[in-house]
Amino acid sequence: MQTLTIRTPDDWHLHFRDDDMLSETVPATARCFARAIVMPNLVPPVTNASMAMAYKARIEAARPLGSQFEPLMTLYLTNQTTAQDIADAKQAGVVACKLYPAGATTNSDAAVKGIEALYPVFETMQTHGMLLLIHGEVTESHIDIFDREKVFIDKHLRPIVDAFPNLKVVFEHITTADAAQFVSSSSDNVAATITPQHLMLNRNDLLVGGVRPHNYCLPVLKRNTHQKALQDAVKSGSPKFFLGTDSAPHARHKKESACGCAGCYSAWSAIELYAEIFDEMGALDKLEGFASIYGPAFYGLPLNEDTITLVESPWLVPDTVKLADGTDMVPFFAGKTLKWKLAKSLVS
Repeated sequence: MQTLTIRTPDDWHLHFRDDDMLSETVPATARCFARAIVMPNLVPPVTNASMAMAYKARIEAARPLGSQFEPLMTLYLTNQTTAQDIADAKQAGVVACKLYPAGATTNSDAAVKGIEALYPVFETMQTHGMLLLIHGEVTESHIDIFDREKVFIDKHLRPIVDAFPNLKVVFEHITTADAAQFVSSSSDNVAATITPQHLMLNRNDLLVGGVRPHNYCLPVLKRNTHQKALQDAVKSGSPKFFLGTDSAPHARHKKESACGCAGCYSAWSAIELYAEIFDEMGALDKLEGFASIYGPAFYGLPLNEDTITLVESPWLVPDTVKLADGTDMVPFFAGKTLKWKLAKSLVS
């Protein structure tokens, strides 16, 4: 039986949601990740230090007994965010701020309108060493949904990076060759996370044979040429690209509805999904860097000292998982077989 042992990984972008959902999402992540960057798009959003610390406490309360999993908290930027909010957040231990263009994704209605208005906030973040995490899409209705990432790069991201050269920027869940090229050609202060779904799937997997709601996420899956560009980026071993699942849970009845909530719940099999695609690409030797080394190095955090082991042992991702309120949630890759399996959970 083939095995693969790597330094314990971290997830540099995910959604836990809140309240009853935490009893499912926190243990699912803690089973294979030591740390995770927690998105702040709750209702209401996490917009100041006290809200971030209260949310962190709720996450920690949902950890399995004995788990050492560490949530890394973020602040949700709005047009009301002040320099004092940034200073207070840094003092409290918040590690980054998240920029959502208004209406870009789930619970982003309170987000930023007029990104240039936040330049004084970016200046403060640069001074305090606070990272900027960006959902990089424009939201103007006349811009084709498949072009919104590229337009964001040209209209907003390039000017931000040029104006604040010492600000560390993570271009999150990139989906296009344009984004991969931009990150590769930018300074060492620009990096990107890549999800399992954007490495494994393209828009055919969303649309051919009928719409598949559990493959629907934002940014939306792109054509296979963009998928190939992302695969090439991670196969290169560049430290500018690292693991961020963007795991985003929604109850089944909300995904399978006219709403069609965006998000793939990948936490349930996250490290196995990455091992699957890295194996298919012939790049298993690059998995440890992508999953366990490049992220903490970019954030300026220590590497995890322990390891996890994956074994080549096919297993079936369940069709559904049950939430605390009794409703079902469909995990990403539900009903399909994965080649690699975590030998031992971090929380078992």
